[in-house]
Amino acid sequence: MSDAEGKILKIYDGSKPEDEDLHDTRYYLHWAWGLVAVLVGMVFWLCIALVNAENQRNALVNKQCADPVFKGEIDRLCLRTVRSREHWWEHLWYGVSHIRPETPETPKVRRH
Repeated sequence: MSDAEGKILKIYDGSKPEDEDLHDTRYYLHWAWGLVAVLVGMVFWLCIALVNAENQRNALVNKQCADPVFKGEIDRLCLRTVRSREHWWEHLWYGVSHIRPETPETPKVRRH
């Protein structure tokens, strides 16, 4: 190495990054992607729970699971196995799009 090269290396020696002060960002990204995976799993699980609840709610509203022996009672085995709509996504869409329960219309009062 010549004297000129040594001077140039000495000039640029201060511009090298200090490795001791840098943090390893790989571990932060692992935590972030792990959190994303957990949240996606929770959303998936909540969608399955919503589909099952809406399926049972729709079966109860349409009286598909009435107990044949005891009038006015509910057949619990039927509630576990009933398919009240054609596809699962219909339950999901209804559950997501109907936030409040439907109420029967009240009769209009005539004012004199």
